[in-house]
Amino acid sequence: MKINWGTGIVLAFIAFISFILYFVIRMSTDNRANHDLVTEEYYKQELAYQNEIDASKSASEMDANLKVEKSEAGLKIIFPERFDPEKIKGTVSLYRPSNKHLDIDFPISLSKTHLLIPDNSLVDGRWDITIKWQYEDKVFMHKEKLTY
Repeated sequence: MKINWGTGIVLAFIAFISFILYFVIRMSTDNRANHDLVTEEYYKQELAYQNEIDASKSASEMDANLKVEKSEAGLKIIFPERFDPEKIKGTVSLYRPSNKHLDIDFPISLSKTHLLIPDNSLVDGRWDITIKWQYEDKVFMHKEKLTY
């Protein structure tokens, strides 16, 4: 049987369309490509975004910047030494962009100038860390993206 030009073009189109449909179906059903929204109440949090900007600005103005370091024991968050650790209150939020079930919130309770998040709580990969803390009615915020 001989294949002419018309038949060859139709077969090429069918092969190309099948190839594209295969990848569309595969990517839409694959859970590894499923990325959730940052938060469930995205629009409500967007209205409070100015408060986050003010908290970040006050942290840089008062030189209240935090250091986030990876150690063998886990993730170490170091607060400025000039602040009394017992007066620092707040939360540390760890957000995993690829899986919302790995998101973690830790309350800040300090006796020293650092907070240690244990290594067994964190999975290797990318994390977005948001630290919202308060010292003597002054609100501060630190955001950072890190690969653990």
